[in-house]
Formats: sequence, structure tokens, C-alpha cells
Amino acid sequence: MSDIVLSASVRQNLLSLQSTAELLSTTQTRLATGKKVNSALDNPTNFFTAAGLDSRASDINNLLDSIGNGVQVLQAANTGITSLQKLVDTAKSIANQALQATSGYSTKSQATTAAITGATADNLLGTAGAPTANSVTGSVVQNDDTDGAANITGATLLSGTPGSGSNNLASGFTISDTIVVNGTTISFVASGATGDQLNITDDVDTLLAKIDSITGGTSSVSGGQITLGTGTTEDLVISGSGLAKIGLTAGTTALTPGTTALSGKTLTIGATADGTATSVTFGTGAGQINTLDQLNTALAANNLTASINSAGAITFTTTNDYASATIGAFGGDATTDPNTFGAMTASAPVEDANAQNTRATLIGQYNQVVDQIRTTAQDASFNGINLLNGDQLKLVFNETGKSTLTIQGVTFDPAGLGLASLVKGTDFLDNASTNKILDSLNTASSTLRSQASTFGSNLSIVQIRQDFSKNLINVLQTGSANLTLADTNEEAANSQALATRQSIAVSALALANQSQQSVLQLLR
Repeated sequence: MSDIVLSASVRQNLLSLQSTAELLSTTQTRLATGKKVNSALDNPTNFFTAAGLDSRASDINNLLDSIGNGVQVLQAANTGITSLQKLVDTAKSIANQALQATSGYSTKSQATTAAITGATADNLLGTAGAPTANSVTGSVVQNDDTDGAANITGATLLSGTPGSGSNNLASGFTISDTIVVNGTTISFVASGATGDQLNITDDVDTLLAKIDSITGGTSSVSGGQITLGTGTTEDLVISGSGLAKIGLTAGTTALTPGTTALSGKTLTIGATADGTATSVTFGTGAGQINTLDQLNTALAANNLTASINSAGAITFTTTNDYASATIGAFGGDATTDPNTFGAMTASAPVEDANAQNTRATLIGQYNQVVDQIRTTAQDASFNGINLLNGDQLKLVFNETGKSTLTIQGVTFDPAGLGLASLVKGTDFLDNASTNKILDSLNTASSTLRSQASTFGSNLSIVQIRQDFSKNLINVLQTGSANLTLADTNEEAANSQALATRQSIAVSALALANQSQQSVLQLLR
């Protein structure tokens, strides 16, 4: 081509036409691909940045499948928990039927005391015995020995002259003194005493004998102190001027009240079933028992009740809830008296065959539900992962593997929920054993609800991260597109303009060649 000589105008038009053709080619490529950056040559920075964004979006998109599977694993676990809750509710219904069924025992364990004379619901202690004697003791009194006063004795005289070795009351009686005992007046004379009189020269023993003849009691002197007995027929009432001389003061000393067979006696009863052992003391003092209501309050914690018949015999019986239990062993000093608690023997409960057969049928139904709980927990899996059988679910949320969530499964077979198959003759025997099973079922329900809440929280987290990943992919792809995509409107306008320019350039080139064509015409 170097041998071809083009004029300057032609060469200029040719260059313009080539440039336009190149621009038109670029524009057509952008319109064809929809991208303004198709290779690193177009724009290295945008090309590689967009490639990185597309790569990250692709990696995250690949993780969406595993996240979606994780959602389904949690949905399967939640479905399993819902079914388990329904099964537990069914088991509760069966247990409630057992509570409403006829008692499994025709006769409960009981023990009856001997008839306690005079005992009633308001006074378990019964009739008290006759009152017994009491006594009153005065202060220390000394004699009038001038060599050294000593405590008086029975031989001490009621009056006399102090001296060496004398043994008279330090404050002797005079003929004006009196002592009144239970309304009888003892007077004192110088000598020749008769009837209720005493000589002031008599001794202390004589005075005490006179007092005892009135009360019927027994009086004494010891260590300088005089003790007067009341006797057994009436209270002791004393007064008079002579009392102070023998260390006593005016007042009334009551007889000791008679006691009942149970007063002060303690009764113990061993734990009945899972109750608390009982220990009661009978009497009217603080913390003691003397009425049927008080006794029943004390027995309640040991699953027992008490009743009393018209003869005064007290019967102990297990409560309805513990009809299958036998009363615990009796003990304490109250059991040593054969006339009260000594003759008691606790009988064993007697089963009602028909009622027990009904309860046995309910046990069979209950055990079927427990088996279904086991199989339902085993079947609540998705893609080989069962969060109700102790499996673990690990989810990865980003392309680096640093953003993860590990969900630890639980074991919700019957044992994991605290449940077990029942045994005929052991379970559903009475309300107490049935209530224990209901307690276990209520605990299982609470456990299921709590775990459902935990899985629900985990599911919410996974779904939030799933939505986040989808939105993030969109952001990355949009960012990549912003760097590489062409504006089709702009490129279409460019194509149209370049086509026009190309036509103009062709025309200009033709004009530039006209001068040479004129020369050609001359040569012809």
C-alpha cells in the first residue's frame, strides 16, 4: 500500500471513516452484549471489581440451598413438637380418666384405738381422774438459840425464853395469835388447850399434826422450812397472825387436777406413702393436741385422717388420694397403754377388682400413647437431620465460613421428656400415684413449649439470614451491573449518530476523489 499515493484530503477522510467504523463497531458490541465493559481492556478497574462482586454473589447463592434445607429441618422439628404436645395432652386425658374412675380399693388402711372414756371430737383426752394432793412450802425459820440460831425442827417449841442451847421459835407464839385452816381457827393458850386450841409451849410437830387433822393432808418440816399438805378433798386456805412466825403467808393452794389417760402422752406415726412422719403430744398446753380438728391438721402432711365414734374410739385412715398405702408404724409412749393406743394395728388396704381392671385398661391406653411419642420423635427428621433425636444442625451464612449458627438438638423420646410406660399393679392405683404421672406430663408439656420457643427463635434467625443473603446477592449483582452494563438508550443514539457520520464520511471521501477523476477525464 506504500506505493499508493493518496491526497491529503482523501487520507483525512479515510482516517475519519476508519475512526467512525471503529466507534460503530464498539457501540454495536455494547448493544449486542448489553455491557459497556466486556473485557479487562475496556476498563480494568470496573472489570475486575465487577468480577469480584459476581464471584461473591455466586458463593452466597450457593449457600442459600443449605440455608433453605436448614429452614426445613427446623420446620420438621417444630412439626414434631406440635405432634408430641398433642400426644402428651392425650396422655393427660387418660390420666384424668383414672382420677375420675372409682377408687381402686374397697377398704383403705386403718387402725382404731380402744374406747377412751369421755373422749369426744372436742376433747380427745377424755374424762380426767380425781384430783391429787398438793402442798405449799414456807421460808426458812430459825430458833432463838443465843449461841447461834439454827433451823427449826419438829421439836422446836412454839414459844420460850432465848438462851444458850434453847430451841424455841425466834418469834414465839402468844395467846393472841391465831391460824385459820380451811375455815377452822386454831387459837393459842398459855396452858390447858382443848378442842382447836394449842398451848404456846407445844412444839412445831404438834402444830403440824393439828393442821393435818383439819386438811387430811401430810405436813412436814425440813431445813427450817414448813410444808403443808392440802389433802385430797379440798384446796388449802390458810390465814392468821401466826403464819408469819412459821414462815408461811396467807393464801390458797389448789389441789393438783386429775389427769386423763392421754395427757402428756406422745404418739408417733411413720411416714405413710410419701408423707411426712407424724409426732403429736396430747394435752392442753402450747403445741399439744386435744381436739379432733387439731389432730387432723397434724395428720394431713402424712396423708392420714382421723375420726371418733360415740364410744370414744379414734380411727386413723389413709386419705382417698393414698388409698393404696398402708399406715406407717405407730410409736411413742401413748402406745404403751392398752386402754388407749396400745391395741392398735394398721390393716392393709383391700383392692376392688373391678376398679383395678378399669385402671389396668387405662394403663394399656397410656402405654400406647407413650410408644407413639417415641416413634414420632424418631420420625421428625429432614434430609437425615433430626433435631428431636439429639442431632446437631450447623448453618453457614457467608462465603468465608465465619458467620455460622449451630443448633443443638434435643432427645424427646419418652425418657427425654421424663415419661415412661406404666406397670399394672403399680401405677394408677389411686389418686396419689395418678397425680404423680400428671405432674410428669405437665413437666413434659412445659419442656415441649420451651423447646418450641427455642426452635422458633432459631427459625426466625435463619429466615432473617436467608432473606438477608438474598438481598445481599441482589446488592452485589446490582453493583456489578452498575460497573459493566451499558446504557442501551445511549448506545442506540451513538449507533445512529455514527451511522450518519459514516455516511457523511463516505460522501466526503467521494468528493475528495472528484479532483482525481477530473484529471482522468483530461487524460482520456
